[in-house]
Amino acid sequence: MQVYLVGGAVRDELLGLAVTERDWVVVGADRDDLVRQGFREVGRDFPVFLHPESQEEYALARRERKVAPGYRGFSVEFGPEVTLEEDLGRRDLTINAMARAADGTLVDPFGGRADLDGRLLRHVSPAFAEDPVRVLRVARFAARLEPLGFRVAPGTLALMRSMVERGEVDALVAERVWQETRKALREARASAFFRVLRECGALARVYPEIDALFGVPQPPEWHPEIDTGVHTLMVLDQAVRLSEDPRTRLAALLHDLGKGATPPAEWPRHRGHEERGARLIEALAERLRLPREYRDLALLVARHHGVIHRAAELKATTVLELLERADAFRRPERFAEALLACEADSRGRTGFEDRPYPQRAYLAAAGAAAAAVKPRAATGLSGPQIALDLRERRLEAIRALRASPPAPQSE
Repeated sequence: MQVYLVGGAVRDELLGLAVTERDWVVVGADRDDLVRQGFREVGRDFPVFLHPESQEEYALARRERKVAPGYRGFSVEFGPEVTLEEDLGRRDLTINAMARAADGTLVDPFGGRADLDGRLLRHVSPAFAEDPVRVLRVARFAARLEPLGFRVAPGTLALMRSMVERGEVDALVAERVWQETRKALREARASAFFRVLRECGALARVYPEIDALFGVPQPPEWHPEIDTGVHTLMVLDQAVRLSEDPRTRLAALLHDLGKGATPPAEWPRHRGHEERGARLIEALAERLRLPREYRDLALLVARHHGVIHRAAELKATTVLELLERADAFRRPERFAEALLACEADSRGRTGFEDRPYPQRAYLAAAGAAAAAVKPRAATGLSGPQIALDLRERRLEAIRALRASPPAPQSE
C-alpha cells in the first residue's frame, strides 16, 4: 500500500500558497485494508475514508468511465490494481494532476509543473469533455489564479466551447452551478469566472441574464465604459475590493440585470430597470435555489441603488422611506452591505475607480441617527399617535445631518 498527497495541496505548495487542506490517494489497497487500520468510510459515490487521527480524507485510487450524459453519468472502478497515473489521469487540469510521494518525490505524468511555471490552465486529456462541471471549475480556477498570471490554455478553451455547443453544459444541475459560483465569488478575481464562462459560450446557458448585459449601451456621460456587461464586471471587481462577503459581491454583480431587458428603442437610457432587474433576480434565485439571504440582499440593491446614488438630492422624508423600505432599523448590517454594493456600482466605471462615495457614510449615519430615536414613554400618546411622533422625531434627526450632503452620482 502506498499513500500520495494529491491535488490542490501539491499545486498550492509549488505556488508558495498556504495549504489549507490536504487530500490523499491510496494505491494498492482496498476497503478492508483501510478499515483494519482504523479509517472511517464516508464516501457516498466512491470510497473516501477519514484518517483516525488527522481526519484528513484518503481515497482509494480509482478510474472512471463515461456511461451516460451529465456529470453523474460515470462508472467508477477502484481497487488495488488501479495505478496512481490512472487516478491522476481522470482529473480536470494538469496543475491538479500531480502527487507527492512519501519520500517527497513529485509525481507529474501530465506536465502540471511546466503548466504551473507557464501559468496555464490546461486540461489533462480529452476525457475532460465528459464532465460539464469542469467548465465551471476551470472558470473558478481562473478566478482564483488569474492574479498570479494564469490564463486558460487556448486548446482547453476550445474544448470547453465545443462542450457548450454539444449541449453538455445544459445538463448542469442548479445546485452545482450555484456551488461553483459561490466559491468563485470568494476569489480574488471573481469577475474572471464570468468572463471565462462568456468566452466559451457557457454564460448564456447558465446565467443568460448576465450574458444579456453585454452589448447593451449606457449613457457615456455617466458610464464612459458604455457597455453594461463591461460595467457589471467592473462593479464586481470593486465589490471584491470593498467586501469579502460573497452576498455583497453577488448583489453588486446582479444590480443592473434589468438593463439587459430594456427595449433597444430606449437605449442608452434604462428607465425602470430597477424593478425589471428585481423580477429577473427573483426568477434567477428560484432557478438556482439561491439561499434567501443572497436573494434578499440582491433584491434590495437592485431596487434601491438608483435612490441611494441620489442621496444628496433626497428630502429627509425620502431618506426615511428608504430606510423603512430597506428594513434598515431591524437589519442594519444588511443595509450596510447594500451600501457597499452601491459604492461598488459607483466605482465600477472607467475613471471612477477611486472616486469618493460619500453617500455610504451619509446614509449609514442617517440610519444610525434615526434608529437611535425611540418611542417616548409616558407622553399620553397612544396608537397611531406614537408612530407619528416617532416618525417626526426621526425626520428631525435626519434633517440635522443635511448640513453637508454628499455629491450626486449616476443612475
